[in-house]
Formats: sequence, structure tokens, C-alpha cells
Amino acid sequence: QVQLVESGGGLVQPGGSLRLSCAASGSISSIPAMGWYRQAPGRQRELVASITYTGRTNYADAVKGRFTISRDNAKNTIYLQMNSLRLEDTAIYYCNGGDSRANVLPWGQGTQVTVSL
Repeated sequence: QVQLVESGGGLVQPGGSLRLSCAASGSISSIPAMGWYRQAPGRQRELVASITYTGRTNYADAVKGRFTISRDNAKNTIYLQMNSLRLEDTAIYYCNGGDSRANVLPWGQGTQVTVSL
């Protein structure tokens, strides 16, 4: 079973940037897509961005133009470059993978992103 470890979160001011990493313990090449999710206090976990093995991406409307998802297939690692951060981006960020219907990996611990003055 592949395990996922998220890192790169932290405290940043509005307008700042962070780059998150999701390191997989094994190959994720056979998983149709990987994605970043986030869960804010009192909110449902939501899909932020996804990327296929070949690099096709999709983004939630709330982050379009600000976040960029990418991957390094050789390293089995997914990244999320977060620019122009807003207060409402504050959440725990998780990664996972699967198809359009279901994720196939256990959830990791996530990484906390806090945007605050």
C-alpha cells in the first residue's frame, strides 16, 4: 500500500506563497490522477486541484490562476505551488489519488496552511 506524506505548509501573510509537496512511498504511475484537497474548520474537504500522469490538470474555481499543481513522476511526488494566498485558503491540505469516483489511498496527516496577518 502506497503511503502519502504531505509537507511544506506554514504560516504566511495574505499575498504570499507556499509550495506543498506530497511524497508517495511507492509508484503512483498506475493511479489515473492525483490531487490536492483541503479542509478548513467547519467545512467539507474539497478538491483543490488534480493532475493526471501525463500532466493534464484541473482546478477548483477558487484557486484558478493562483495555484499550480505539478508532478515529478520519477520521484513519485506531487506539488502544489500556491501564490497570492488569501485568508480563505487557510486549511489542512491533503493529497490523494484515484479516478473521478473514488480515491484509492489512505489519507495522510496533511499539512497545515495558515494565511493570516
